[in-house]
Amino acid sequence: MKNLIVIAATALTLGACSHQNKTDMADNPFLAPYDTKYEIPPFDKIEYGHYLAALDSGINQKTAQILEITSNPDSATFENTIMPLEHSGEILDRVAAVFFALDESNSSPEMVEIAESFYPKYSQFADEMTMNDDLFARIKTVYDNREGLDPDQKRAVEEYYKQFARNGALLSAEKKEELKAVNTELAELYLTFNKNLLNATNAFSITVSDSTELAGLPASSIAVAAEEAANRGLGEGNWVFTLHAPSRLPLLQYADNRDLRRKMYEGYTTLASDGEYNNLPVINKILQARTKKAELLGFENYGSYMTDNVMAKTIANAEDLLMQIWKPAVARVKNEVAEMQEVANSEGNDFKIAPWDYYYYAEKVRQKKYDLDESKVREYFAVDSVRNGIFTMAEKLYGVKFTEMPDAPKYYPEVTVYDVTDINSGEHVAVFMTDYFPRASKRQGAWMSEFKGSWQNEDGTSSRPIIYNVGNFSRPTADAPALLTLDEVETMFHEFGHGLHGMLSRARLKSQAGTNVDRDFVELPSQIHEHWSMEPELLKIYAHHYKTGEVIPDELIEKLQAASTHNMGFTTAELAGAALLDLQYGKLNTTEDIDIAAFESKVSADLGMPAELTYRYRSPYFKHIFGSDGYASGYYTYLWAEVLDTDGFELFKEKGIFDPETAKKFKENVLEKGGSVDPMELYVNFRGHKPSVDALLRNRGLADAKAVDLSSKSGK
Repeated sequence: MKNLIVIAATALTLGACSHQNKTDMADNPFLAPYDTKYEIPPFDKIEYGHYLAALDSGINQKTAQILEITSNPDSATFENTIMPLEHSGEILDRVAAVFFALDESNSSPEMVEIAESFYPKYSQFADEMTMNDDLFARIKTVYDNREGLDPDQKRAVEEYYKQFARNGALLSAEKKEELKAVNTELAELYLTFNKNLLNATNAFSITVSDSTELAGLPASSIAVAAEEAANRGLGEGNWVFTLHAPSRLPLLQYADNRDLRRKMYEGYTTLASDGEYNNLPVINKILQARTKKAELLGFENYGSYMTDNVMAKTIANAEDLLMQIWKPAVARVKNEVAEMQEVANSEGNDFKIAPWDYYYYAEKVRQKKYDLDESKVREYFAVDSVRNGIFTMAEKLYGVKFTEMPDAPKYYPEVTVYDVTDINSGEHVAVFMTDYFPRASKRQGAWMSEFKGSWQNEDGTSSRPIIYNVGNFSRPTADAPALLTLDEVETMFHEFGHGLHGMLSRARLKSQAGTNVDRDFVELPSQIHEHWSMEPELLKIYAHHYKTGEVIPDELIEKLQAASTHNMGFTTAELAGAALLDLQYGKLNTTEDIDIAAFESKVSADLGMPAELTYRYRSPYFKHIFGSDGYASGYYTYLWAEVLDTDGFELFKEKGIFDPETAKKFKENVLEKGGSVDPMELYVNFRGHKPSVDALLRNRGLADAKAVDLSSKSGK
C-alpha cells in the first residue's frame, strides 16, 4: 500500500488573496476547461479563494444540468437521462479532484480551514442529487426498460439504480432528511479524524543526543535523522526520528537500543489515542452514525451495507476467507517468534520477544538464515532505478512509454510529470505524476488517484486521464539518493499498478472508467504488478548499485527469492488481524460509546492473536476505515484481491512474465474494461477459470491451509 521538507503549501504560487471568499470569479481557473497541455490543472494559478467559490459554481452548474434532465418531456431513455448525467458536473469534478488531492498531499492551515466547509457542502449536495425524486424516477424508468441496451449500458443503469437506492432514493421524505443529517455528520467526523491523525503524527518525535544510542542503524537512517534535527533548528550531535515510515521502520528494524525501539513502537501504537488529538471519541461518534445509517437504509448493520455492494456480498464470506488465511499465519508466527527468541537468547538476553523486538529480531534471523542484509540490498534500489523498473515493465507488457514533461504544471516542486504515449502509434495515452517523499503537509501512506478520468465524449473522441501516485518513501540524503526498502519497492509497483488501471482504461462511460470497479476488485491491478518487482528478468534491467552502476548479482537475487516468504507469518497476521477487526466494527450496532481499547482487546483474544504483534493499524490511526467510508468493512479486500492476483500471476509465470499474449489478455480484459463488465467475468475471461485461495497460500509460503473456492463466495 506510500524532497525538501517544506511545510504547508508554500510550493504553490497561491497569490496575494488570503481570504477564501474574496476572489475575482473571472480569474477562477476551475470555471472553464484548463488552457494547458492535456488539461493539466494550472496549479500556479490556483489560489485558496478559488476552491469554495468554484464549489458553489459547480453545485449550481450541476443542479441546472439535473433540472434540464428531469424537465425533459420525453420518456426517459439511456441517451436522454444516463448520458447527460454521465457528462454533468464539469466544474465540480475539476475543483473536487484538485482539492481532494492537495488536502491529502500538500495541506496547510488554510486548506484545513477550507476543508471544514468544503467536505460537508460537497456531501450535502451529493445527498441532494441521489435523493432527487424526479431524477430517480427517470433512472428507474430506464432501469425497468434496460433489456436491449448494450452490456456496458445495462450494467451502468443497474449501478445507477443501486447507487441511488443505497443512498436513500427509496426512503420517505422524513427519512431522507434524517439520512442527509447523518451523512453530513459523517463527513465532518471523517474530517476531524484525519486532521487529528495528521497533527498527532507530526507532533510525535524522538530526539537522540547520544550517538551510542544509534548503534545498529544504517548510515542512511542516521543521515535522515540528522537532517530532520537540523530542519528543526537543533544543533549538530542531535538526531530526530518521527512516525513517518522511512524514519520509524528502520529504527524498529535495526536499532540495537531496545528502549529506543520500545519508545518508537509505543509512540506509533498509541498515535491519536489521547490528548489534544484524541480520535477515540471521534470513532465512537462514527460508529453511532453508521449504526443509524444502516438502520435507515434497512440493513442489519453497517458491515452488511458495505459488503452488499461488492464481490464478497456478505461479512460472513469475507470472514470465511480471512480465517482460512489467519490460522496458518498465526501458526507461522509461533515458529518465527521461536526462531527470534533463540537468537535473542544466544546473545545473552534474558527477555521474551516483545512487539518492539519483532522487526529487529526478524531482520537478525533473515541475516542468519539467508545471509541477506536489507541495508545492503537497498543500495540496488535507488528511487530512480525503481522508477525505471516500473516504466520498463509497462513498456514491455503494454507498449507505453513515459517521457518527462519538465515544464508541466505541478502542485509541489518534487512532483515529476510524464507524457504517456503508445510506442507504436505515438498516440497520447495519459499524463502520469509521481510525488514520492514525505513532508509534514502530507498524510502517511501511499495512494493513487486522478485529476481527470478517462471516458468517451459525446462526439466520439476520448478524454485521456491524468493520474498520480503519492508515496512516503525514504528520502535522499546529502550523500546518497533515496534508497528504497524492499517494502517500498513493492509499494511503488503496487501504486503504479493502480495507475495503469487508470491510464489504460478504455471504458466508454465515465462512471465505469479506470478504477471505478468493485472495491474488492480494485486491488487486483495494483497487487498483481507487485510480483514483477522481484522477478529476476526485470531485476537485471532496473536494479543497479547506486554508486558503481553494477547490475544486481545473481547471488543476491537468489537470496532475495529464498527469503521471499521470510517473516510472512507476521506480515499476513497483522494484515488479516486488521481486516478482521474492521469487520467486527462493521457488525456493531451501537447508540452509546464503547471502550475502543477493550473492543480491540476482545477481538484479539477471540482471534488468539499472538502477544508479540498487534493489528497493522490500531483504531485511532486506521484511516482506511475511519478516515472515510472508502474501506470501512472492506479492509479485507487486499487479501481478497490477492487471491486473484496470485492466481493470475501464475499464468504469467507459466507463459513468461512478459508474454505478449498473456499481457494483451490482461490489458484488454482487466485494465481497459474498468467497471463495464462484472469483475468475476473479467477475471475468468483473462485467466480461463475462477480463482481459489491456493495460489495465495503458495505465494505466502502457507500452502498447508485448506483451499477455499473464492468464486462460491462472490454471489455472482
